[in-house]
Amino acid sequence: MQSRTEGATNPGAGFDAGQTYKRVKMAPKLAYRNLFHDRLSLFVTLIGIVFSVVLVAIQCGLYLGSERTIAAVIDQAKADLWVVPIGTKSFDDASLLTGREKYAVLSTPGVQTVEELVIGFAGWRKPEGGKKAFILVGSDWKSGGLAPWNIQQGSLADLDTPNSVAVDKSYFPDLGITDVGQNAEINNQRVVVTAVTKGIRSFTTLPYVFTTIGRARQLVGAAPEQASYQLVTAVPGTNIDDLQKTLAERLPDTEVLKHAEFRDRSLKYWLFKTGAGGALIAGAALGIIVGVVIVAQTLYSSTKDHLNEFATLRALGASASYIHAVILIQAILSALIGYAAGITLSLLAIVATSKTTLSVVMTPNLAMGLLALTIGMCIIAAISAIFKVTRIDPAGVFSR
Repeated sequence: MQSRTEGATNPGAGFDAGQTYKRVKMAPKLAYRNLFHDRLSLFVTLIGIVFSVVLVAIQCGLYLGSERTIAAVIDQAKADLWVVPIGTKSFDDASLLTGREKYAVLSTPGVQTVEELVIGFAGWRKPEGGKKAFILVGSDWKSGGLAPWNIQQGSLADLDTPNSVAVDKSYFPDLGITDVGQNAEINNQRVVVTAVTKGIRSFTTLPYVFTTIGRARQLVGAAPEQASYQLVTAVPGTNIDDLQKTLAERLPDTEVLKHAEFRDRSLKYWLFKTGAGGALIAGAALGIIVGVVIVAQTLYSSTKDHLNEFATLRALGASASYIHAVILIQAILSALIGYAAGITLSLLAIVATSKTTLSVVMTPNLAMGLLALTIGMCIIAAISAIFKVTRIDPAGVFSR
């Protein structure tokens, strides 16, 4: 009798484990029907999520692409230590050393090889007229120095011919050329394009033009012994910290940096000291904020429109946690659909920019991070709707 009485006075007391399982199983179905019942609200919700995903993906992809672009040439130049002019802010911000550094470095115990790089800004006169500033890179790749990579047309051997240079195909429109073998002028000296690379871009959007170190010195007016950087390779087993300290003492008019230090300096300069990185991060944050606001507003409106239904469920004995689960499942379903559409559009945009000078990168970690961010964003947005439902009075359904 006692159990019957409890069952009569407490509707929920008679539910067994099977009934609980059925209620839990019904939550996704109810969430699905609520979500797709109002197609217009769903469309608005998805637009907000897709916009947020695309904006964050492009902004984060630009940030990653910028990092890779800034460090691309540095990463290709294999060296343990860099001897650079005092005050050098980044790889592109180069001046010339005095010219006595190479022999001082070579005579230092623990040094295996030294390679020189000549970096300088110059003017490219187009075949049809007009000028374009660019960054000249000169090295001796025959002895292990930095060489242009990803060569699509021509070869390194072709660059040994007189007046030869290599340019990237993405900069053809900027340089006024259309194919290998065309002529131009650099600082009033004739050059010919004998090699074409793919994917070698600069963060400043100025083209990189590669040539031999001797030709680079002629084009920028440097002395035969001068270079912008000395790339030092240590004897295996040498303590790099000790070698760095020794070279710094022997070359007081220069800076001696480890490879990672010079790389980090270039990244920090372009991404933070110029404000470019802050703009990219601000754009990504804006996408998140806009997405949360739109999704929160839409989920709140959708929940408000269904308050009578939720009140009915409460009156029938549905727990608050069950209704909260319905709302959260709606949010997660919206997140998954919006993410799928958003990441697809983002990948299409990245493919569309792959042949331009704009570098946008999508990595597996970024894709997974965007998925987690989208789900989290929608869950946060659903909290406002949950607060509204929590205040529902189940008895209100009987006053209609």
